[in-house]
Amino acid sequence: MASERKFVSENIRRVLLKEYLMKEVSRAGFGGLQVQRRPNGTHVELITERPGLVIGPRGQTIKSLTNSIRNDFNFENPQIEVVEVENPNLNAQIMAEKLAFSLERGWHFRRAGHSTVRRIMESGARGCHIILAGKLTGQRHRTEKFKEGHIKFCGEPSEEFITRGFAVAKLKMGVIGVTVEIMDRDSKLPTDISVFGKTEASEKLPDLFTVKTEEVVEIVEETVAEVPVAEAKETEAVKPEEAAGEEQ
Repeated sequence: MASERKFVSENIRRVLLKEYLMKEVSRAGFGGLQVQRRPNGTHVELITERPGLVIGPRGQTIKSLTNSIRNDFNFENPQIEVVEVENPNLNAQIMAEKLAFSLERGWHFRRAGHSTVRRIMESGARGCHIILAGKLTGQRHRTEKFKEGHIKFCGEPSEEFITRGFAVAKLKMGVIGVTVEIMDRDSKLPTDISVFGKTEASEKLPDLFTVKTEEVVEIVEETVAEVPVAEAKETEAVKPEEAAGEEQ
């Protein structure tokens, strides 16, 4: 039980650290967090949209974050590495926070949802799925979903190729949960197959979409001419004399 409690407490501490950093670097666009234990200390990789706001003037902001991680969360010798996200529109956490901010500014949920989906798909994502849950239009709780492209909901491809982000929009009616799921454009599913090489039949026939009608007719006539003609046909008509001899 001691080892199990240690794993649980470690995961709780990492979740609390993630929530703290999400709140502190919200203006810089929080895109993700990775914590690794190394021999020389704890390596914290912070993914943001604007690294300059996290570092601060002369590194004052990142120094205060390092001290907070060391003193408040008891991480040994923390070292923060700020990484800039390549494409913010393909980061699920950043898009979830932007969608939540749009709802807080007064955007209609359908307009904000469709706009976010369109922006993600135009950036090259293979699929996108957005879920808005809360008091969207009235006193009753409801869920609205926006989906485009190809998305996986279960199995190993869902865990490997789908990135998820979650944010909360605080409105007068209540809070609205925003969940964004994005399938990577470079993901290769088990059902995706590729055929390499050509067969003998495909080499003889050219591309029918690039040739003219006359050329297609010539190709068909040559193919029919190569077919051997049968010596006898079973469907030939029987002569009247032969039919009368058979009856006798």
